[in-house]
Amino acid sequence: MKLNDLRDKDGATHSKKRLGRGIGSGSGKTAGRGVKGQKARSGVAVNGFEGGQMPLYRRLPKRGFNNIFAKSFAVVSLARIQAALDAKKLDAKMTVTAEALVAAGVIRRVKDGVRILSDGDLKSKLAFDVAGASKAAIEKIEKAGGSVKLPEKAAAE
Repeated sequence: MKLNDLRDKDGATHSKKRLGRGIGSGSGKTAGRGVKGQKARSGVAVNGFEGGQMPLYRRLPKRGFNNIFAKSFAVVSLARIQAALDAKKLDAKMTVTAEALVAAGVIRRVKDGVRILSDGDLKSKLAFDVAGASKAAIEKIEKAGGSVKLPEKAAAE
């Protein structure tokens, strides 16, 4: 196969409608725009315009607040970590960090850090160095003989 042989499959592309090219084409004269008026003209965008009536998006009250400083954590359950240990993707002797979890395929990306939640049980003794962990998760990890190292500011939320 050569580059000049490459083509889309049959039916993959539609040919463009030729508008305003005579009555025989089926879309001549007004070219499918109806007759006269604002919408028949070019350069018209009337989305959300309600004929001068106060539009819906302005009638409804503003609500909510988006905190630009909020952190988005990659959330991992203890069950998911135990499954990675069982599958030999994580090494029990190594400290479990965000980078180790990405390398093991437990999480896809680090985001603002990793937060451990207590779903499931942990059988292995592990050392964690993560951005956050729930109280229940910390209890389960320590019960299994492991330890959790959190940043100073966000210690045990």
